[in-house]
Amino acid sequence: MTKAKQMARLRNKLNVSAVKNAKKPGRYGDGGGLYLHIGKTGSQSWVFVWKRNKIKREMGLGSALDISLKQAREKAAQCRQDIENSKDPIAERDKTSEPTFLECALKYIADHEKQWKNEKHKYQWRHTLTVYAKPLHQLRVSQVTTPDVLAVLKPIWMDKHETATRLRSRIEAVLDYATAMHWRSGMNPAIWRGNLKSLLPTISKAKRVVHHKAMDIDVLPAFMTDLRNREAIAARLVEFAILTACRSIEAREAVWSEFNFEKRIWTIPKKRMKAGREHIVPLPDRTMDILKELWDVRQNDLVFPHPNSLKSLSVNAPRALLKRMGRDETLHGFRATFKSWATDRTNIQREIIEMALAHKVGNEVEASYLRTSAIEKRRSLMNRWLKFCTEIESDKVVKLHQY
Repeated sequence: MTKAKQMARLRNKLNVSAVKNAKKPGRYGDGGGLYLHIGKTGSQSWVFVWKRNKIKREMGLGSALDISLKQAREKAAQCRQDIENSKDPIAERDKTSEPTFLECALKYIADHEKQWKNEKHKYQWRHTLTVYAKPLHQLRVSQVTTPDVLAVLKPIWMDKHETATRLRSRIEAVLDYATAMHWRSGMNPAIWRGNLKSLLPTISKAKRVVHHKAMDIDVLPAFMTDLRNREAIAARLVEFAILTACRSIEAREAVWSEFNFEKRIWTIPKKRMKAGREHIVPLPDRTMDILKELWDVRQNDLVFPHPNSLKSLSVNAPRALLKRMGRDETLHGFRATFKSWATDRTNIQREIIEMALAHKVGNEVEASYLRTSAIEKRRSLMNRWLKFCTEIESDKVVKLHQY
C-alpha cells in the first residue's frame, strides 16, 4: 500500500452513510483532527481538534445539516495548513468573519435600539454614523485607528461641534462593542481622555451654544397677519407651531389620532417628545380652525403632509417659508419669543410657562400634577398668546417691511 493511500485511510475514516446513521452521543473521528460530534439531543456538528504547546484546542466547523462531509474535510485541511504555517485556525477564521465598521455599527444599533424609546434618538444614531462616519464604513473594525477617527471629526469639529462630540461618542461605543465581540483589541481610537482630547482643539462651553434666532415680541403680530394670508401648507404648519409653542418636529410629524376635537387638546405621545414624556397642548380657536380646514382635505394620517409625497414636511420647509418672507429667524426661535412674551407681558406662573414649552418642572410628582390639573391654566395662557399674536395695535406694533 502506498504512503498516499495509507494517509487517506488514516484521514478519511467516515463515509456519507456512517455520518447519516450516527445516532449515539459522542465523537466519531474522520482522521486528521476532524470529528463528527453527536450531542445528547442527537444534533450533529463538525469539530476540528489539535494541540498547541501541548494544550488541546477545538474549533467548531458548523452543523452537519449545513456542512457536508466533503466540505468538513476541506475546512479541516485548511486548518491543518494554518497550523503548518504557524497560524492559529481560530484567529484566521475570525479574520474572515470580522465586519466592516458600518456593518458593526448597524449590528450595534440593532442590538441596542429596542431600549431606546425616543424615535428621534434612534434616527440620530443611524444618521450620524451613516452620514458623517462614511470614511470609516469600509474599514474592518480592527483596522480603525486614531488618525481615521480624526479624519472624520476634524471637518465638523468647529462648525458642528455638538454633532461632532455625539459622533465621537457613538464611534467609541461601536468600537467598544467590536472589542467585546473579539473583532478588535487594544485601546479604543475614539476614546477622549488620553487620546483625542490631546489632538482636537478645546471649544469653550459658551462658544458651543448656538441660539436659535427669535423674533422681537412687538414685530410678531404683523408677521402673523402676513403668515395667515399665505396659503401654503408650510404656512399653516408654522402658524400652528407658533400658536402652540411646540417644536418643529412635533408639529411636522403630528397625526390626526393625537387630537381630541371635543376636548380641544393635542396629546403628543412620549415617544415623539424630546424629554420622553407625554405632552398635552390646549388648542386655542385659531389652531382649531387650522385643524378643521386641513381635516376636510386630509389624505392620510399626517396633519401637515407634503402636498406631493404626502410624507411629513422636512425641517427645511419652515426655514424656506421664513426666508421667502424675508425673515432670518428660525421656527424654534418662536418658542423663545413665546417665553419672552409670557415672562415679560403676563403674570403667569413660571412653572405654567415652562410646562407649556414641555420643559421639565420640579420632580415627577409636580410634573404629573401640572400635566393634568394645570391644563386649564395653560389653556388660558395659550388663549392670551393667540390674542396677542392676532390683534395688531398700530401704536404698539413695529410695522414689517413689504417684501
